[in-house]
Amino acid sequence: MSPIEAAADDLQDLAVLWSIGEVRAHDVVEGACAALVAGLDSPTLCILAGCTRVEAEYDVPDLLPVALDELGLVFYPRESETGQEAAVRALAHRLLAGKLTPRELALRIHQRFGHQLPLAERLAELDDEYDIVEYGDRTLAQLDAEVTAEARHLASGQPDCNRIL
Repeated sequence: MSPIEAAADDLQDLAVLWSIGEVRAHDVVEGACAALVAGLDSPTLCILAGCTRVEAEYDVPDLLPVALDELGLVFYPRESETGQEAAVRALAHRLLAGKLTPRELALRIHQRFGHQLPLAERLAELDDEYDIVEYGDRTLAQLDAEVTAEARHLASGQPDCNRIL
């Protein structure tokens, strides 16, 4: 993957995480700066990257959808199922990048989506298992490995024909 493609993926992930409240507006501004440095460019991305922390809170809601559109990326509306699924994948990317632990990923998914989002159901179940690990026959390392494997699967974007939804 080229640096420009990686920057586009990172900006897409930041946008969806912002839309569910997982990251703050100034994180999006920092992501826009990183995208510019990596070689992405659009008029609105430049304006977004120039926002101060205070301006970010007011300007990101208007600028981000336009910047993403100019770059051929997707802005997911809040509460849309496709947006929630994109957020699950973005959080999985964060685990794989070392920004979250397996336990943190499972907990955040469970807190944000409960058992209501089929794509994230396994992670919500694993969060439940973390809560009772001391009473079961599995270890924390086994749960961590299973969460990591699930994150890899989710990040790949591949459907799993063996799963029952």
